[in-house]
Formats: sequence, structure tokens, C-alpha cells
Amino acid sequence: MLKSVRTVLTVAAASFALSGVATNAMAETQWQKDHPRRTEVNKRLNNQDKRIHNEVKSGQISKGHAAQLHHEDHAIRTEERTMASTDGGHITRPEQKALNQQENQVSNQIGR
Repeated sequence: MLKSVRTVLTVAAASFALSGVATNAMAETQWQKDHPRRTEVNKRLNNQDKRIHNEVKSGQISKGHAAQLHHEDHAIRTEERTMASTDGGHITRPEQKALNQQENQVSNQIGR
């Protein structure tokens, strides 16, 4: 009986701890709330980075091609930061559109 109560308490404590971690991982930071356009652009860049790594790992693209794609993504991220520095940390809709078009060009090169 004591062992089953201990097991239930252990499972409950672990579940509670994991739910807190999951909630924090899903919660938006204040910066993300204040800069939704930059957040969207950066999420796309992070997603593309993961896609590039997966393509290299699976042998679908070479390391050289991956390096070129990473270089292009880095240039987009640098441009995003430069744009934001001229407008108090924000990017405009036309700037976001231009960055998304550049990201689309890189995305189309992944996994061809």
C-alpha cells in the first residue's frame, strides 16, 4: 500500500514538473509579443536551419551546399537586424514581405 502511494505521488510530481516545462516552452516572451514580425521571420530562419541540417544528415544535400544555404540565411538574419535597428527594434510589413521572399528563395533550394 505504501509503495503504491509513493508511486502515485512520484508520478504526480513528475507530471506536474513536466507540465510546467511544457507551458514555459510554449509561452511567448514579451519580446515576441512586442515584435511579431521579427518573431515570424526568425522562426522561419530557425526552421530552415533545422531543415538544412536534416537534409545533410539524410544525405540529400552536400555539406558544401548546406554551408551556402546557411550563409544565405545568415545574410537574411543580418538584414533583418539592420532593418530593425532603423525603426526602434521593429520591422515594417514591406520589410517583412521582402525578408519572406528571400527566405522563400532559400527554402526552395532545400531538398531539391
